[in-house]
Amino acid sequence: MFRKLILAGAVCALVSHVPAALAAEDVYSLARLREMAQATHPVLQAAQAQVEAGRGQVLGARAYPNPELEFQTGKTRPRTSGVTTGSVTSLAVTQRLDLPWQREARIGAASAGLEALEAERRGFEVDWLAALNRAWFDLLRREAEQRATQEDLDLADQIHAKVAVRVKTGESPRYELIKADTERLNARKNRDAAVLRVAQARAALRARVGGALPEDFRIVGSLRDVTAPPALEELQAEVLARNPELLEARARVRQAEQQLALERLRRQPEVSLKLSQEQDPEIRDSRAGLVLTVPLWDRRQGPVAEAGAQLQRSLSLRDARQLALQQALTGAYSQYEQARNQVNALENGILREAEAALKVAEAAYRFGERGILDYLDAQRVFRAARNELITARHELQLATIEIERLRALP
Repeated sequence: MFRKLILAGAVCALVSHVPAALAAEDVYSLARLREMAQATHPVLQAAQAQVEAGRGQVLGARAYPNPELEFQTGKTRPRTSGVTTGSVTSLAVTQRLDLPWQREARIGAASAGLEALEAERRGFEVDWLAALNRAWFDLLRREAEQRATQEDLDLADQIHAKVAVRVKTGESPRYELIKADTERLNARKNRDAAVLRVAQARAALRARVGGALPEDFRIVGSLRDVTAPPALEELQAEVLARNPELLEARARVRQAEQQLALERLRRQPEVSLKLSQEQDPEIRDSRAGLVLTVPLWDRRQGPVAEAGAQLQRSLSLRDARQLALQQALTGAYSQYEQARNQVNALENGILREAEAALKVAEAAYRFGERGILDYLDAQRVFRAARNELITARHELQLATIEIERLRALP
C-alpha cells in the first residue's frame, strides 16, 4: 500500500510538471528567435542561394577553354592516270591557350564579385535581424502598454465602485459618479486599443521570424535591458572596418578594376595550338602550328570604355555609401544619447514626482480633503509620465538597434 501511494504521488508530480515544461517551450527569447529566422526563413535562404551562384561564377572563371575537334571525310576522284582512288580523312584539334595574365584578371573579377555577394548577403541578414529586433522590442512595448492600460482599467473600476458608494450615501455629488463613469469608459477604450496593438505587433514579429514560430508564442524580455555602445570615435572606426554595405562597395570597386584590366588585356592577340592530320590512299600528312587571332578591326574600345565607366561608378558609390554610413552613425548616436537622457530624467525625477503627487492626491481624496477631479488629474499626470517612460525606453532600444546594425554585430 505504501509503494502504491509513492507511485501515485510520483505520477501526479510528473503530470503536474508536464504543462509547466510545455509552457516553457512556448516562451522565446530574442536570441532564440534570431536563430530560428536564420535557420528557416525563406528570404534569408534565398540570399544564401545568391552567394552560391557567385561561387559558381568563380568556378566558371577558373575553367579552361574547351578544345575544338574537326573531322572531315571524302573520296578522291582522279582526273589523270596513275592516281589512286580511295577515301580521304582529316582530323584537327584546336586548343585555345588561356593566357596567364588574362586568367588572373578573370578569376580576380569573379572572386571580387563573390566577396561582394557575401557582403551583400551579410548586409541583408543584418538588416533583417535588426528589423526582427525592432519588432521584438515593439511587442515588448505594446505588452507593457497593455499591462499599464489594464492597471488603469482596474483602478478606474475601483474608483467607480467607491464613488458609487459615496454618491449613494450622499457623501459626494452625482457629477463625481458621472466623471468616474467617463474615466472608466476611457480606460476600457485604451485597454481595447492596446490589446489590438499587441496582436498587430505579434503578427509583425512572427512575419520576421517565419512560419516555424507558432501563433500562440510568448516572449520573455524587458525594455530595461540596454547595452551601452562604445564611444563615437571607436564606433566610426568599427563601422568603416566591418559594415557589410561598405565592404560590398569596396568589393565592387575591386571587381570593376579587375574587369577593366581584363578588357584591356583582351586587346592582345589570342593564341591557339592546332594539331591536324590528313590521310589519303597514298599519303598521311601531320601538321602542328599556332592560330593567331589578330585584333585588327575590333580593338574592344566599347567594352573598355564600359568597364572604365563602371569603375568610376563603383568608386562614386563607395564614397557616397561611406559618407551616408558616417552620417547615419552620427544620427543614431545622437538619438541614443537623447533617449538615454530622457529615460534617466523620467526614471529619476518626473515619474517619481508624479507618483508621489498621486499618492498625496489619493490620500487627500480618501480623507475628503480633495475632490475626485484632483485625484483624477493626478492619475492623468502619472499615466502620462509612465507612458512617456515606456516610449522613451522603446526609442532607446531602437537607437541601440540602429547602432548595432551599422556595426554589423552578430
